[in-house]
Amino acid sequence: MPVRCSYASSQHPPDTCEGEPVSEPDDFPHRIVDPKPAEATRIASVNVNGIRAAARKGMGEWLASREVDILALQEVRATPDVLSKVVTEFAEQAGAEDPDSQWHVHDHEAAHKGRAGVAILSRKAPVETRTRIGDDRPEDDGRWIEADYEIGDGSLLTVVSVYAHSGEVGTPRQDHKMRFLQYMSEHLPQLAQRSDHVLVLGDLNVGHTKLDIKNWKGNVKNSGFLPEERAFFDTFFGDAGYVDVARSLAGEVDGPYTWWSYRGKAFDNDTGWRIDYHMATPELAGRAVNPQVDRAADYSMRWSDHAPLVVDYNLP
Repeated sequence: MPVRCSYASSQHPPDTCEGEPVSEPDDFPHRIVDPKPAEATRIASVNVNGIRAAARKGMGEWLASREVDILALQEVRATPDVLSKVVTEFAEQAGAEDPDSQWHVHDHEAAHKGRAGVAILSRKAPVETRTRIGDDRPEDDGRWIEADYEIGDGSLLTVVSVYAHSGEVGTPRQDHKMRFLQYMSEHLPQLAQRSDHVLVLGDLNVGHTKLDIKNWKGNVKNSGFLPEERAFFDTFFGDAGYVDVARSLAGEVDGPYTWWSYRGKAFDNDTGWRIDYHMATPELAGRAVNPQVDRAADYSMRWSDHAPLVVDYNLP
């Protein structure tokens, strides 16, 4: 059974997290019991590390139990047809009477097959979707999608699913990553001006502070924790006006981490990175409650190297 690590208890190891979920039968090892408040909109984000592999390993069970209204996916690595088929199977697994109507699926497939790819799944149809940050920017291929939703008071909520480059110091991959982060720093203020509320979800492949990486001292010269990368996040959460939702609710505590290497004992020892974010405009951030990292109970039950980050928003 997955362990539901709340941000309020993030200083504890995963096996002592407060507010653990109710046990489910062994037939459903990936399910989590965490009833959604009636007034809340539940929004989740996860890097699936390949949607087909995640589905085979148990993602559908997790999704069926989580009452998610909007789900941002990164590293989908599948064609639109394959993604739609997998999502339909998720709906069938959940016992939906009409699987085709359960999720509205919008994606941005990368030009290079088997790489990147982002998507937004929602129970409600968006009024508009857009891909890419700007024109003639190959660095954002398969890495950015926006969807606009009209919410209860008639205002506009823009949701983004983003997958930043992992980068590698001294290679073109790092150059691509830095350009992509620069594009984000230019686009985010514009997005906040055109929409009433903005929520940027995804794997940004950077730990902002020392609290976001277990072994930060060993990574100060590695991609993911470089000073020049982290400076962009100072801008995102400074002049650009966005709020790091999970961190604002957690306070100054370690993690909780959202990514662990498959190598060695990183997962077992909770030697992780917090590189998955909910970045919100201030009013929207003020409506966020109950942030959870849905960390698997043990290594064998992981369906991705990332864990979903789930937050409830009390939208009008």
